[in-house]
Amino acid sequence: MVPTAKRYKPKAQRYEETTAMFPSLHEDVMNALAECSIVPEPWFNNNETDGTVMEDYSTFVMGRFDCRNQKCPQRGWSSKKIAICIRRFPNSGYNATVYKQRCKSCDRLGTLRLDDNSYVERVAYRLKKWAGVPMEMPLYRGIISGGPPHMFELCEGCKAGRCQG
Repeated sequence: MVPTAKRYKPKAQRYEETTAMFPSLHEDVMNALAECSIVPEPWFNNNETDGTVMEDYSTFVMGRFDCRNQKCPQRGWSSKKIAICIRRFPNSGYNATVYKQRCKSCDRLGTLRLDDNSYVERVAYRLKKWAGVPMEMPLYRGIISGGPPHMFELCEGCKAGRCQG
């Protein structure tokens, strides 16, 4: 009996999202806006490309990434510089796209565990600014003090032109 050759079956490539949105934090953003009344009240636009973007603003948030590659020696890393783009739409719509980072050991996208407080603080601040609420620029704790150097080649925000350096 002659063994038959195995057919080559290419592995299905898994598409990985390089960004994430957090509509579940909209209520927290609204609570952060509670001391000022923005009329009309902001609403979260779930679709990144839906509608006309009136303004956008790039900044950073903090968080942690886990490497899910079982063969990779790197388990995870924290980052004080995760790119985020906050967009303003007509009628007080907004959304915020958070850019992921890649593992320096295996180059796979990390699974993001966002620092909710830094996200809410940055988004609420920007919505207040766009609404004309007078305030001073806050000093962002995590961005100013320490942390590992930003690795541009592993940052999806840098690749999308959203990082400020």
